[in-house]
Amino acid sequence: MKPPPFEYAAPHTLEEALALLGGSSGDEPRALAGGQSLVPLLNLRFARPTLLVDLNRIPGLDSVEWVNGHVRLGAMVRQRTLETDPVFGERLPLLAEAATWIAHLAIRTRGTVGGSLAHADPAAELPAAMVVSGAQLHVRGVGTRRVVPAAEFFLGPYTTALDAGELLEAIEVPLPAAGTGWAFVEVARVHGAFALAGVAALLAIGSDRRIADVRVALCGVGGAPYVPEWLAEAAVGEVPGDQLFRQIGDRVRDELGPGTDDYRRDVAGVLTRRALARAAERAGAA
Repeated sequence: MKPPPFEYAAPHTLEEALALLGGSSGDEPRALAGGQSLVPLLNLRFARPTLLVDLNRIPGLDSVEWVNGHVRLGAMVRQRTLETDPVFGERLPLLAEAATWIAHLAIRTRGTVGGSLAHADPAAELPAAMVVSGAQLHVRGVGTRRVVPAAEFFLGPYTTALDAGELLEAIEVPLPAAGTGWAFVEVARVHGAFALAGVAALLAIGSDRRIADVRVALCGVGGAPYVPEWLAEAAVGEVPGDQLFRQIGDRVRDELGPGTDDYRRDVAGVLTRRALARAAERAGAA
């Protein structure tokens, strides 16, 4: 199929892009980042914007800055950067590992971090990884700036806290404490297909060899990343091990919402156990 007719603009500043997004008449304009999600929607005519605002010529939106215990990613940083940059592999290995599960090489090469987050596909890997990482999302509008925690950004399927005329400008991700283990595991029909279920996990072991911190988020099992709010109470202070992780996985399986089919429930429980076990191993658990 062919996309419906639309106007096209390629601004060279963020302010110009925001003015275009906030001032278009008719149907809501759409921002074009990597285009790996938007272009198929256009071709299928699920999206019918009258104006596309191309962000690829705006300098600075693809910057990466490592400062003060966190990284600030411009929204136009390519997913492939997370996967291949050795600094990410060393300092934010959860994001690097999550990126390897995103679609296929050609899509990761063109697709952007901000585009994936703003699209908010329920099966996408990066939203769950950002929630677990405690990321802060920097949002710009005409004359406005605000910061939205990743845990509050994803509201439902393809729905975020972005208001009309706003753009996701950057993402700040705090670096995990030394010795924190990580894991991203996923099941899909074939590698590169949409996730049937995926789990992002971070786990830290204290000097007493007990769990000092643990965070988990799941993708593919609801309209937005699923976070078991009870996890810290159930796991912090406990000795890491298969029995504990199996209990947590079983509880995750049992508490997933009615919109999740039985197969996804079972897979989510197993993947939660596996992710926690792998993160604990990487954290140095005996």
